[in-house]
Amino acid sequence: TYKLKVKPGKTYLLRLINAALNDELFFSIANHSVTVVEADATYVKPFVTDTLVIAPGQTTNVLLKTKSPAPDAAFYMLARPYFTGMGTFDNTTVSGILEYENLENAPLFKPSLPAINATNVVANFSNMFKSLATNKFPINVPQKVDKRFFFTVGLGTNPCPKNQTCQGPNGTKFAASMNNISFALPTTALLQSYFFSKNGVFTADFPDSPLHPFNYTGTPPNNTHVINGTTKVEVLPFNASVEVIMQDTSILGAESHPLHLHGYNFYVVGQGFGNFDPKNDPSKFNLVDPVERNTIGVPSGGWVAIRFQADNPGNDSYHIVHS
Repeated sequence: TYKLKVKPGKTYLLRLINAALNDELFFSIANHSVTVVEADATYVKPFVTDTLVIAPGQTTNVLLKTKSPAPDAAFYMLARPYFTGMGTFDNTTVSGILEYENLENAPLFKPSLPAINATNVVANFSNMFKSLATNKFPINVPQKVDKRFFFTVGLGTNPCPKNQTCQGPNGTKFAASMNNISFALPTTALLQSYFFSKNGVFTADFPDSPLHPFNYTGTPPNNTHVINGTTKVEVLPFNASVEVIMQDTSILGAESHPLHLHGYNFYVVGQGFGNFDPKNDPSKFNLVDPVERNTIGVPSGGWVAIRFQADNPGNDSYHIVHS
């Protein structure tokens, strides 16, 4: 078991990264709180918490102030998944120990982690992140939008391949999708084919919104099969300001979906539960000090809105972290 040796009355910078494939993780240190100062390598307005939530690929820097004098005790550092979806997975609680120097055979205290499906805890934690937005550390969130997208994200199904056993509903295979389209991996790099060959590697017809709208967080449709086939992309004009609404779906159960944008940071301007309301929700967007990240978890049974400037033509790929 990993042991972090500390001295009393000191402040330590802990750099945390979630290296899991799919699971968002709760993290807590018994009898200690931490001050969050960074998210995805960008400063945030500091805030104090005793429980962290980190999605796959996200990083969080926190300041840990140790007790003085040194307590006659050691303290577990625990992490456990946050999960609301379907399927089986390893829900083990992983542990390390925070240990003050020169202590032996000290009693070991354990933190209390939220319930595995504590969606409100996750939402409240996520809402605490704000950019510094100062003269020294300014932000540049797009105030106007040139291109808008509405993407549903979630799980659907594919038929189980022959001679295989699949663990999806009714023996099918789980398939991640956006707007019900599951990504088809091309044989040639997308940017290479775009600039040099354009030989049918991809089609520029990824839909800006769902092809068949439905009550995204209500009763799911009977047909859960996703669309497969050609690699579909969306080609953006250089330097366009882009807004993307990512909507979770209840097709195979509501679930938080971590998503990452290659080559960019983006601003998280809004989030909420239920179906996104295009008439009323945009008026509540934070365009003053939204957090700047490169990875975000789409809320379980909810939506998140991000904005970014499409000014990096060398690296532009947007994908669901888990598949």
